[in-house]
Amino acid sequence: MKTVPLIRILVVDDHSVVRDGLASILDREDGMRVVGCAATGEEAVGAAQRLKPEIVVMDLVLPELNGIDATRLIIQALPRTHVIAYSACHGSEHVNRALRAGAHGYVLKSAVVAELPLAINAAIAGNQFVSPAIMAQMAKGVLGTDIPRSPFDLLSAREREVLRGIVTGSTSSDIGLHLSLSRKTVDTYRGRIMTKLGVANRSNLIRFALEFELPKA
Repeated sequence: MKTVPLIRILVVDDHSVVRDGLASILDREDGMRVVGCAATGEEAVGAAQRLKPEIVVMDLVLPELNGIDATRLIIQALPRTHVIAYSACHGSEHVNRALRAGAHGYVLKSAVVAELPLAINAAIAGNQFVSPAIMAQMAKGVLGTDIPRSPFDLLSAREREVLRGIVTGSTSSDIGLHLSLSRKTVDTYRGRIMTKLGVANRSNLIRFALEFELPKA
């Protein structure tokens, strides 16, 4: 009986708990084995060149070299390697940027347990996989021509002002003083911004703003 080769996978995420969790999930799948992990975009490129995996599972928001640029570099160096992007963001700009960079799939973090193995098998078969939730929005036109060209278009003018202050390293009190707002109000704005952009904490919010080039005032 002929043995089917294992699908060798590189997992990229800057959070060790997430990396370990994904590795555990994928190693339980028949025919799949995680052969390496990376915490940054630069580490991902180096690990991919060294290990030459069939699949790279790529978080898009990474320190230093972001996931989009890391995907592009990996595909250029290893055209037979398939990259599956996964992210909390479901806007058309995020999806299109990842696919234009060469990703063979895009999986939402909220559905990663159920959908990531499907995306990997689809990529190996030469097919593209995009989370059904995103495809459903596309079918309804939610991700069509009416979607904002930039994720920051989802924010109000005041929310963008608060975000600019956060990116410069200002405290909530400093931002409030500059914008004539209370510290509590600034914190409320920050929570709304994080919800709209799909990020979990302040550091990821800053990385997101830098990665997607928050427009200047």
